[in-house]
Amino acid sequence: MKLRTKLFISLLLVVAVPVLIVGLFLTVQFRGKVLDDAVAQSMNNVDRIKQRTSTLLSVPIEASNTFMYDEQLKQIVNTNFERPIDVFLAYREYTAFKNLLSLHKELSSIRLYTSNPTLLDNWELMKLTPATEQTFWYKAAQEDSLAQWYYIDEVTNPGVKKLSLVRRMDPVGYRTGAVLVITVNRTELATILMNEPFDTMIVDSNNFVVASSRRSDEGRELTDVNIGQLLDGNKDGTYNTVVDGTRAKVVVESLHPSSSRNGLRIVSVIRIDSVVKDANRISYLGLSIMLISFIVAIIIISFVSKLLSNRLLVLSRQMNKVAAGNLNGSLQIDGNDEIALLSRQFNGMMNSIRDLMDEVQETNHQRNMLQIKQKEIKLRMMASQINPHFLFNALESIRMKAHMNKQTEIAQTVKLLGTLMRKNLEIGGHSIALSDEIEIVRCYSEIQRFRFGERLSFELDIAPDSLSVRVPPLIVQPLVENAVVHGLETKEEGGCVVIRTLVTDDFEKLIIEIADNGQGMEEQRLRQLLDSLEDMEDREGYRIGMRNVHQRLKLMHGDAYTLTLESTPEQGTFIRLELPTRSDAYV
Repeated sequence: MKLRTKLFISLLLVVAVPVLIVGLFLTVQFRGKVLDDAVAQSMNNVDRIKQRTSTLLSVPIEASNTFMYDEQLKQIVNTNFERPIDVFLAYREYTAFKNLLSLHKELSSIRLYTSNPTLLDNWELMKLTPATEQTFWYKAAQEDSLAQWYYIDEVTNPGVKKLSLVRRMDPVGYRTGAVLVITVNRTELATILMNEPFDTMIVDSNNFVVASSRRSDEGRELTDVNIGQLLDGNKDGTYNTVVDGTRAKVVVESLHPSSSRNGLRIVSVIRIDSVVKDANRISYLGLSIMLISFIVAIIIISFVSKLLSNRLLVLSRQMNKVAAGNLNGSLQIDGNDEIALLSRQFNGMMNSIRDLMDEVQETNHQRNMLQIKQKEIKLRMMASQINPHFLFNALESIRMKAHMNKQTEIAQTVKLLGTLMRKNLEIGGHSIALSDEIEIVRCYSEIQRFRFGERLSFELDIAPDSLSVRVPPLIVQPLVENAVVHGLETKEEGGCVVIRTLVTDDFEKLIIEIADNGQGMEEQRLRQLLDSLEDMEDREGYRIGMRNVHQRLKLMHGDAYTLTLESTPEQGTFIRLELPTRSDAYV
């Protein structure tokens, strides 16, 4: 593959593909974040609209409660007037409707439909007509005395629908049927939805849009805005749908005013395309910049690759001459780049070949001298070594002398020391039975008992079925030695080391535990020790024996081996080793 092709592939794999992947990932994440923020904002706006709408609807509810027990109104409704003038005088004296409308701008009109035939229609008290009796809202009011909310025609302005409270007036004292209708001021509802960033609607129980941030949607059914089917039978929440041919998220929140049989729903439509429009624009801009950068990079790489190819071709021709046996030539490549440096080095190499050929004999002479010196060093090392048999014989002589002088404890200790050294020398690179390892620990513990006396004690809790398990040599004794040296040497009395072994029920794991009641470690020191276990270099102040055991077991078993290390200041340290019992795991 040519250099130019390699550079192009490198550009594609190292630059273009990663940048494209990162760009797509960031674009998706950015779009998702923008959409999530929009949904969260919409939900906050819906909650705010719900609170304001609830406050607005509490006014007609309180007004209906007031009229329910209005004695003057009750008297007018229940009176059979003989003359129209009497009706007129009664109407003139009753100003509660007008006063309430002037006091609360949230109300648009108040009407009371009654079956009293002697009353006159004055747009406030209305005689019940057969047409009114057939309306759905009047029939619904007859079924329940709770307030109900509907989007119905306003009598004073036929064809114009507004949100109205409908309630049957049926406390004790009404001898004729009466239904109260209080119309909510549409302007106040529209003010609540003013300046909403998303299409937001207030919908009644019949799916009519009572108010909307888009004036054109008011009075329409939800099916006309393509979300009616989504809301039918669904609870409050956030839904994905298609509105007017575009993807959208719809947030639905129910509003159930107090003392009401039905309620309203607040619907916010988040058009995804409009929300992520800026994100898409940034994505397209970034894609354009990446494309332009990629084209510029291709042009630069083409120029650089051609320049490099020409310079390398000159170097290749000269090397071919050298391969043919011509050692007198030289390269003339200008510049300070690596190729120019390589050409100068090539020229230097050619000048050095003849010198090197002259130096071969001198080099051979130096090599011979080096071998002689190495042999001398080996002889000196061998001369400085102590014969183990001589050392064992000397220890045996010391033991016998102590035994003859009735120094039984010293004789036993020297014997244990000799046994311990012999076992350490006999250990090779192969695995040993756990019983041999425990024997080394026993010898070490007896020697330490001789040294510390009653200050130190050892407890061995060895499961019999674990003694035959093959383990790497010297994995328990170094840890016991650490417990004594680092944990118990400064303890004046009561020092104890507990060594426990067991095999799991499935005979798959061997567990070795070493615990002491020594000085323990602070948390920072414990973390440093755990970090040092993976360090291959010896560092002053760290426990080399524990690191050696950990690294050998880690290299031998990998993830099948685990080490647990716990320590509490002034309470002691606990070590737990778990390693497989398979004999084929050892070398």
